Amino acid sequence: MKATTRWLDADVDLLTAGDLLFERNRLGLAGRGVARRVAPAEAEAVLASIDVDDEVGLPGCGPVAFGALPFDPQVPAELIVPAEIWGRADDGTRWHTVIRQSGELEAIGAAERPLLPRESPSRFTVEPSRSPESWCELVEQATKAMADGGLRKVALARELVVTADAPFDRVSVLSRLRATYPGCHLYCVDGFLGASPELLVSRAGDVVRSHPMAGTAARGGDPATDARLAASLLASVKDREEHQITIDMVHDTLLDWCSYIDYEAEPSIVPVANVQHLATLVEGRLSQPAPSVLELVAALHPTPAVCGSPRDAALAFILEHEGFDRGRYAGAVGWVDGGGNGSWAVSLRCAALDGSVARLYAGNGIVADSDPTTELAETRAKFQAMLSALVRP
Repeated sequence: MKATTRWLDADVDLLTAGDLLFERNRLGLAGRGVARRVAPAEAEAVLASIDVDDEVGLPGCGPVAFGALPFDPQVPAELIVPAEIWGRADDGTRWHTVIRQSGELEAIGAAERPLLPRESPSRFTVEPSRSPESWCELVEQATKAMADGGLRKVALARELVVTADAPFDRVSVLSRLRATYPGCHLYCVDGFLGASPELLVSRAGDVVRSHPMAGTAARGGDPATDARLAASLLASVKDREEHQITIDMVHDTLLDWCSYIDYEAEPSIVPVANVQHLATLVEGRLSQPAPSVLELVAALHPTPAVCGSPRDAALAFILEHEGFDRGRYAGAVGWVDGGGNGSWAVSLRCAALDGSVARLYAGNGIVADSDPTTELAETRAKFQAMLSALVRP
């Protein structure tokens, strides 16, 4: 196989260029078609085996594999190497890559047939897979387990099933998410899509970054209320403790690969349309030889923000008590190129689409003094991200 990458003079809208997407602020990658499907452990070797003719030379050029990895690290996963890839970088560079079997014609150009939105459904039913009362009882069960020792934190999730009178249109849903959550990582892989605020890890050359988030408050709809809620979040002992657990895990894990790594002294507030999060940027320089971003993803996932601490105990509690299969929710979604560069977000604010059925997910980090009613209200606020993109009268 051969990958040929050329500059693009014309602009390209990644959202409509392909059926695979990973972008933030309209910068990133889109893919169309399937050249290969590979297991994550085989991706590095497969990408390296493809001949490359690349006149651009940026991360994301040449062959790339997209993936949405399951929450449970033991569940088999698959990455997609698309037949065509489009890229937009923050310096304005645009490119197009085609991957063909040796001897096939290499057609280089912009997306000639952008994907157009179809008519969206107009009637919906929304049902939780577990009643709110039962979920609150699960939160109480988790806090009692922490009081008995063994657990410091566990992230518990809820599932909503939305059924419509017609198939959901991926382009329409992504367009609404892009408009409402412009600063989030917008993604779509094999019918799994969303807008995540949280960068799990990225690698560009020897620079590694992560932007862990843990601790959430609602937004009130006006600047004064939002500022008051943000100040309360920053002052919350419970939320700061939950946040620090995640920062420490990310820092200590990446330290093994870095010649230098540090994180911001104080967390910042990252607002999205309906909620706001505590967030801290972690950044470092990788030692040589630098690991592939997939190695970093495997080491970091799942973080305490979506699983808990200690990881093994929290994962066991989730798998035994949560009551549904998370699938790719709270997993990792992103891309890797032939040089090991890539960007992966935590799979949050997401839905798994299957025709006229969408499964939505939202969860919270539970610690010993968590209040079930408050935690339930937070999941409802988080559900609004996808519900507002899917359910349109």
